Amino acid sequence: MRLLLLYKDYPPVMGGIENHLRLLAEGLAARGHAVTVLVSGVARRTDVAEEGGVRVIRAGRLATLASTPLSPALPRLLTHTQPDIIHLHHPFPPGDLALLLAARRAPLVVTYHSDIVRQRRLARALAPLFRRTLRHAARIIASSPAYIRSSPLLAPLASRCRVVPFGVPLERFGTADPQQVAALRTRLPGPLVLFVGRLRYYKGADRLVRAMAHVPGRAVFVGGDASVRSADLEALATRLGIEERVHFVGEQPEDSLRAWYHAADVFALPAVERSEAFGIVQVEAQAAGLPVVTTEVGTGTSYVTLHGRTGFVVPPDDVPALARALRVLIANPDLAQALGAAGRARAAREFSLERMLDRIEDVYSEALEDPAC
Repeated sequence: MRLLLLYKDYPPVMGGIENHLRLLAEGLAARGHAVTVLVSGVARRTDVAEEGGVRVIRAGRLATLASTPLSPALPRLLTHTQPDIIHLHHPFPPGDLALLLAARRAPLVVTYHSDIVRQRRLARALAPLFRRTLRHAARIIASSPAYIRSSPLLAPLASRCRVVPFGVPLERFGTADPQQVAALRTRLPGPLVLFVGRLRYYKGADRLVRAMAHVPGRAVFVGGDASVRSADLEALATRLGIEERVHFVGEQPEDSLRAWYHAADVFALPAVERSEAFGIVQVEAQAAGLPVVTTEVGTGTSYVTLHGRTGFVVPPDDVPALARALRVLIANPDLAQALGAAGRARAAREFSLERMLDRIEDVYSEALEDPAC
């Protein structure tokens, strides 16, 4: 198939959706599809390149408004492509507008990554545009059944929605350099609770810091500053008297990240808002054999981690419950190991890159065969 993937950014711009988009594009190209990615570039002039078997078009960017790039060339570039499938990754309002303005004939597939949660006024203003796009989509992809049920935009269109969990190359996280792992354990004797991700407001990193006041061992935070500064979290740890047991190591290259996963005893994702739509870091942790403690925010977090089977799911913004779950796993290493092994098996069944690509191809086939398109 000739496939056009449409979104805001593409690597080397880093982010969860950007990383997913590259895995998807390169994976589909490796299966023989002709894949074009159309995104907003960082420069004023449009650039076209071949990267990893994928044709990447970066439309010239005029300005950036509310963290959204404005590229007037998007509708024209979209019109000049002739794909069999257009695959929009939401939220990206300029993409919705480009689809409205462009003369497109190919069936539309939308991956609905998340609602707009924090910018409520913006979400209300854009809702009519989003609803139009979704009404015209042949198929809508969500990462979990819970997101379809809980999203006000998806629930009315559930019959056209398909669940395709995000997949990762599990083999990358299944092993790590033993010497690196041993060095980390020597540097920071356990038990170790690991957090991985950008320090965004909705990920609840501060709740984990507070929980560590009631949990033995250490917490390690891998990831850079975002809407929450690591300096503020360090100050919180100091006020709680646990600064020597809470460590912020910043962004890490992939080999070091794998070592942290294998050096840890428990993984924690204490999200507090539904902006955490899936929590793909949980899959990475499962691939490394770690039990996971996450929170129930009505999205995919509790779809990835099954309570009592691959880890524990606790209420959001409940520091005592988070601390209790961590203590249980730390105090019962056999239980932690069993949950971690079950998580690894579940990841192999449900969250591999190949499984995701199979499911995406099935959705494309459905869209092409839909007589309404």
